Amino acid sequence: MGGVIGGDSPRHSSPATKLERKMVEAMQQRALKGTSVKSFNSVIMKFPKIDESLRNCRSIFQQFDEDSNGEIDQQELKHCFQKLGIESTDDEIKDLFQACDIYEHMGMKFNEFIVFLCLVYLLNDPAVSEARKKMGLGSLEPTFETLVESFVFLDKNKDGYVSKNEMIQSINETTAGERSSGRIGVKRFEEMDWDKNGTVTFKEFLFAFTRWVGIDNEDDDDDEE
Repeated sequence: MGGVIGGDSPRHSSPATKLERKMVEAMQQRALKGTSVKSFNSVIMKFPKIDESLRNCRSIFQQFDEDSNGEIDQQELKHCFQKLGIESTDDEIKDLFQACDIYEHMGMKFNEFIVFLCLVYLLNDPAVSEARKKMGLGSLEPTFETLVESFVFLDKNKDGYVSKNEMIQSINETTAGERSSGRIGVKRFEEMDWDKNGTVTFKEFLFAFTRWVGIDNEDDDDDEE
């Protein structure tokens, strides 16, 4: 079953916002540098360490969550940028907030906030770079770099998106000869393809990754205790 899956033409639509265009362009540029990831299995082996690192973002999340309701709303995000001295327009903040508020309940939960932090890491402009320093992301950068490199590994044609066939190919490279590899690839892809448009953005990949390592279930686990 191994080998490159042919005839796969991306069906992704044009990025809807300026921020989304910047994310795709940033990932395309990052892909040109290559990746140290050799297999999807090597990424899976890092899940426990990545999980631990991402959970350490909780203290940063609590700083942003001014009313301690477990979510960061758009106004709180704006206040944070003001405190950090980052020049951003209301539209830019709104764009960033909406990109991470994937559940569309007008508040970023912890897993959505992790996606926000990783996007901040990916976008390399002066304001964002300054924000990274002020938010204390230095210790988290190796984890974010692992996530970026993992996406680059999956994005075989370096167009800033991952297709179903690219995901299957990546799984095949890890589980060559196993009959279930195709099904595993399809399942993983469906878990990532949030909007069901046939391609996966870096943002969608990040949301899936938080679920894979267990971050998405953290609030539910807390409620059960």
